[in-house]
Amino acid sequence: MAGPLRRGALGLALASVAVLTSGCAVVAIVDTAASVVIGVGGLAVDAAVGTVRIGGKVIGAGADAVLGSDAEK
Repeated sequence: MAGPLRRGALGLALASVAVLTSGCAVVAIVDTAASVVIGVGGLAVDAAVGTVRIGGKVIGAGADAVLGSDAEK
């Protein structure tokens, strides 16, 4: 009988903690949402930088093909 009684007490304790920390839960949800938005923004910046790097490599390769590179000399 101790098992079901302990589970009931644990459930009651968890429910009490959930009610008492509801304001903290809202803050945690907002914090998580802000972190996700910042993470997605960082990924967008990384993608833009990667695109610029690829574009620079293509332009550099084209210039090397037309003008000749210093590595060939």
